[in-house]
Amino acid sequence: MSSHSPPNAADPTDSDGADPSRTRSMSSADIADLYDELAEQYDRWDWANRLFSGPLRKRAFADAGGRVLDVACGTGTNFRYLPPTAQLVGVDISADMVAAARAELDSIGRGGTIYRMDAQALQFPDDSFDMVVSALSTCTFPDPVAALSEMARVCRPDGRVLLLEHGRSDAELLGRLQDWRADTHYERHGCRWTQEPLAHFDRTDLTVVDSESLLLGTVTLIEARPEQG
Repeated sequence: MSSHSPPNAADPTDSDGADPSRTRSMSSADIADLYDELAEQYDRWDWANRLFSGPLRKRAFADAGGRVLDVACGTGTNFRYLPPTAQLVGVDISADMVAAARAELDSIGRGGTIYRMDAQALQFPDDSFDMVVSALSTCTFPDPVAALSEMARVCRPDGRVLLLEHGRSDAELLGRLQDWRADTHYERHGCRWTQEPLAHFDRTDLTVVDSESLLLGTVTLIEARPEQG
């Protein structure tokens, strides 16, 4: 397993992207610091995360093949749901999350390379990957449009971007509960859980070819393709 930092890897930097519904939008550096603090907790409770989200991750990513980039890979929860033949590369902005993801690779006995990297400024050449996957991530990016645009850039023109995202429920009572807790949830987890995941794509070079809403609208599976130049 190779697990090293790429040459001239840049530290996370602030982004101009902001969520207008927030009184204070975290920068990339803020998100990195927050998830360094949360990494041990997320790693400890990864079994519960898999129990709830594992079937959704398998459904979203089971046919991801070739060279696959897992963006905002966190503690590596997606890794066991990717086909064993996939050539895995993971990136995350948090150094402690990267360490946990490398440990997860060792634990499940699969190869892969994990880098510390900002999703909004991926340090890979254009068209580097056959597939790009990401789970529950656009809600945390200071500028989700920039991150999605980077996913489009590094994905081959004939490749796919597969996302498992969450957002505001279309069941009004649950949606109102999310609204009530939105600011507190953002401060604790850097997560805008009332976002509309599909709304980000209009300003990117990705075309949504399929989407499915599940669990009262709180979860959205998305398949997108880079726009052909």
